[in-house]
Amino acid sequence: MTPHHSHALTATLALAIAALSFAATTSTQDASKLTGAIRVDGSSTVYPITEAVAEEFSKVATKVSVTVGISGTGGGFKRFCAGETAISAASRPISSSEVELAAKNKIEFIEVPVAYDALSIVVHPKNDWVKTITLAQLKAIFNAGGAKTWKEIDPTWPDRPMKLFSPGTDSGTFDYFKEAVLGKDGKMRSDISVSEDDNTLVLGVSGDRDAIGFFGLAYFEENKDKLRAVPVVDAKGSAIPASAGTVNDGSYPLSRPLFIYVNAKNAAQPEVAAFVDFYLANCNALVSEVGYVALPSELFAKSAGNWKARRLGTQFVKDGKKVDGSFSTLYQ
Repeated sequence: MTPHHSHALTATLALAIAALSFAATTSTQDASKLTGAIRVDGSSTVYPITEAVAEEFSKVATKVSVTVGISGTGGGFKRFCAGETAISAASRPISSSEVELAAKNKIEFIEVPVAYDALSIVVHPKNDWVKTITLAQLKAIFNAGGAKTWKEIDPTWPDRPMKLFSPGTDSGTFDYFKEAVLGKDGKMRSDISVSEDDNTLVLGVSGDRDAIGFFGLAYFEENKDKLRAVPVVDAKGSAIPASAGTVNDGSYPLSRPLFIYVNAKNAAQPEVAAFVDFYLANCNALVSEVGYVALPSELFAKSAGNWKARRLGTQFVKDGKKVDGSFSTLYQ
């Protein structure tokens, strides 16, 4: 269970309403005639969106079976590039070695961004010493063998023990934090209060002046009367507040795009095409419900347009190399 599952009920309501917009692209009658099986695998972060979409889709396309696996982004791409799945969910763009593997296996694909994931670093509202935080300071706090008191991080901060809170180790949020802050081989310290339920984390941080924790930005937005989000210092030394605006313009350091990749051959199958249409018709209503940030309308329109045109390949690898730059400027 990921922390985002605590929002599943609200999400289902949002989907039920949003499902009406699907009628505009495919009539429910047409959908009920569809048959077949669709295999999706990949990122645990994208899983809550895909799982909720699959659930609603099965109500209109009753004869289509959609299975959603959680092999992680890398594991999902392995299966996808081998032609084992129709759709791969990913919390990063496809890599150059994965593009190579797909080409070797003659797999063509369509790249479809669906949302942003963003982490907020949260403290007690009465914490008046942590004005901003750097990734290096976060690492010194959360790393195995890390600092025990605030003062060890900054000599001007209080000489009191910190209390740490984190989402469950199975969640995409935890994985993303670990990778972005501690690095691929980093180890998280063991004396952290860990919970799969974001509510528990909110209670923990809001109940202790010396607490610090992290979770999805959308969940902070729901609880901003109880907590304070700390601006994160970027590579240029500017402190960037966590907000939908800074996530959308690519300036907030702890944010990343989420994707689905669709096998082009499978995209020609009516049930797969209908599922992806349904996904795009509904994902904006759903993403904030499961703790993410919707793509700005201009980017979402590009994504939907590229799917409609069945635009092949990735925009993040060129001539076998990863293309650098912010997602919002690179994706066209």
